[in-house]
Amino acid sequence: MSFKKKITIFDVASKAGVAISTVSRVVNGSALVKEETRLKVQKAIDELQFIPDRTAKLLAQKNKIPVITVAVPSFTTRFRSDLLKGVKRALDQEQLVDILIFDMGFQDPDQRLIDFLDRGSVDALLYASSAMSEQLEERLLQSRTPVVTVGVQSEHFDCFWWDNRAGVRAALQHLIAMQHKKIGMIAAASWNVNAQTRTEVYKESIERAGLSFDPSYIQTGETLENAGYSEEAGYEAMKQLRQIHPDVTAVFCASDVQALGAWKAINEAGLRIPEDIALVGYDNISMTDFMGLSSVDQAMGIVGEQAMRLLLDRMSGGNGDRIQECITPNLVVRRSSNYQRIEE
Repeated sequence: MSFKKKITIFDVASKAGVAISTVSRVVNGSALVKEETRLKVQKAIDELQFIPDRTAKLLAQKNKIPVITVAVPSFTTRFRSDLLKGVKRALDQEQLVDILIFDMGFQDPDQRLIDFLDRGSVDALLYASSAMSEQLEERLLQSRTPVVTVGVQSEHFDCFWWDNRAGVRAALQHLIAMQHKKIGMIAAASWNVNAQTRTEVYKESIERAGLSFDPSYIQTGETLENAGYSEEAGYEAMKQLRQIHPDVTAVFCASDVQALGAWKAINEAGLRIPEDIALVGYDNISMTDFMGLSSVDQAMGIVGEQAMRLLLDRMSGGNGDRIQECITPNLVVRRSSNYQRIEE
């Protein structure tokens, strides 16, 4: 049995050669559209037999100001909250913009976003994730919606992303310089792009230092919520790591939230940080400074603010060269790892 493809506002915009916001204005009877453009859009609507989404139409009628969507895998994580704080700073002076935070989740996130975008109620998109599917990329290109990505390198959009390899190398080189020979890693779910990269560089760094690589020194927790980037997963992984390798002296965590869980497990074992086990996290979320946790800083707040300012510029007609900026993370050394071991 075959099903007829649903015609969306993206199809109309593509056929008429206009932005989806223009199609939305025509559908809602806005007087701000030139007659020539209105006729062109109406012709595309008639030929495609497009039926406007009632929810999107009501939303467009209610909100007369632009809607910016910030799409993230999960806005409840501490890592994402720092990004959103930067976004808020950029919007503090903007009185004529609505912002919508869209939680894509971790299961088929891009398809969820596509389904949402098909309603046609988004005027601009800040996409913050570690990867973008070809299907979503194609949909966004068709829509002509201003897009800025954070965490994803793309030749088609303005983008900010991080050199994950440099960040992990800095963390491992620091621990090795502190004379650690038995260094474990708390990783995230293997299907996560960032998790794969950080695990690969951990292995490379261990071998480059002339140490013996043992995959059992890499542990993940049983809790897979948020792709394993959680306190619970870090706690579970730290306990597993010490059961297998009770002589481990340092641990690199793929995220700060995992490091928080690992910290708890180390304390419960009656061990000291950093004298017995040194600990390094990743992301440099706000609480790491208070705890004294060494962490790889990605300047999330600054990047979030810059990305949103760029998106606002694109929305206002700014058409300068496409911005593609790779940020090199910086290791911030604090008490949790700043301890020189005596060689045994």
